[in-house]
Amino acid sequence: MKSKKMNRKKGLRIIIAGCGKVGTTIAERLILENHDISVIDMDPDRIRRITDMYDVYGVVGNAASFGIQIEAGIETADVFIAVTDSDELNMLCCVVAKRGGHCEVIARVRTPVYSEEAEYLKEQLGLAMIINPDQEAAAAIRQILSIPTALSVNTFAGGHADMFRIKLPKGNILTGKEIREIGEEHLSNALICAVERGKDVLIPSGSFVLREQDVITFISPARSGRKFLNKIGLPTHPVREAILIGGGRTAYYLSKHLLHMGVSVKIIEQDPERCDTLSVLLPEAIVINGDGTNEDLLQEVGIETTEAVVALTGVDEENILLTLHSREVSNAKLITKINRINFRGVIDKLDLGSMIYPKYITSEAIIAYVRAKSASMNSDIETLVQLFQDRVEAIEFLVGEDAKVCGVPLYQLPIRDNILVTCINRGGKIIIPRGNDVIRPKDTVIIVTTHTGITDIDDIL
Repeated sequence: MKSKKMNRKKGLRIIIAGCGKVGTTIAERLILENHDISVIDMDPDRIRRITDMYDVYGVVGNAASFGIQIEAGIETADVFIAVTDSDELNMLCCVVAKRGGHCEVIARVRTPVYSEEAEYLKEQLGLAMIINPDQEAAAAIRQILSIPTALSVNTFAGGHADMFRIKLPKGNILTGKEIREIGEEHLSNALICAVERGKDVLIPSGSFVLREQDVITFISPARSGRKFLNKIGLPTHPVREAILIGGGRTAYYLSKHLLHMGVSVKIIEQDPERCDTLSVLLPEAIVINGDGTNEDLLQEVGIETTEAVVALTGVDEENILLTLHSREVSNAKLITKINRINFRGVIDKLDLGSMIYPKYITSEAIIAYVRAKSASMNSDIETLVQLFQDRVEAIEFLVGEDAKVCGVPLYQLPIRDNILVTCINRGGKIIIPRGNDVIRPKDTVIIVTTHTGITDIDDIL
């Protein structure tokens, strides 16, 4: 099913510093949402490629230069996004943009020492957002390893609600049943909100019949998701041991999470100096200097019996092969980090377990902020998650006093096709909505939709 575009509000003027994979991805997404985009990069070939591909204005030069920012339009810009390869340059760019223009500024910052001081840096430098792809990827992996049955887990409503994506195995009790029938038996505190079947992605009705190998997404209050999974016969115990292949920044952040959870962690890293650094930073982890693609080494560290294997090298091809090999020799939970975004459709068909795309995590956070910036006063976007190769969006709105959706039972609202109101958070109380429930001001409301570009809760009408 193709996503549908909503009627557009007037777009923002946005400058993106850095035209690597992340910058290009952000530009591509924001152009689709009717924003006026300028890009800056030192490399003329990068500027040429992106201006040939998209309707953007390109400037070659140092993005920290006020003169270059003037040429890119900083004096009238609404948002400045710095995603160059240098943390220091990103922060300097934002300081110059903040003082030279009247815009909100966002910086990508990956160095651990800076990330640990994120709140201080935001306050002192006047940043609207600091985004760390490695840290966000590690958090996503940690959530998956806490419930290994899930392909992905996303958190909404300030941690009060979770959205799970699972594949229905052969012989599962849900197969062959209508969703309304499941609701009567198992879904008292959960809602199935999207189903992927082959190439199709659907927002299901109550009469929709689930099949074996369907990939379903459901939302539930925190801790209720485990109960639902247990009811349908899927295990929910968190992993107790994990092998991480690749010792980069994502592995560092993830190991900190896992060790805090009491998980036994082994890290395989080829660079001896990096091994020494990790051994100091993570004294409770077992750090092994060696080639993670060596089958004998993998067998020696216990790949055949471990509960989880996470492929985190900087080379996608290695990560894919490591996961495929692990599937052959073990029953471990498999997680694959994919750095590039080319051939995503082909990669998704390889059954690589849970796949993590740090660049998409980064772009989702930034797009959510930009949509909130361009929204009306009736609501604001709190969280945005893209599912099923960006064909479905889950969006969390903070509802304003004047929103048109307020005070009317859901069954009476003229909600557009392919939009489902999945959750209402009322002061920390999670409501899985039925037809008679109403939305109130100050609620946060989560919708799931195949439309794109929704910036306001009233856009669902």
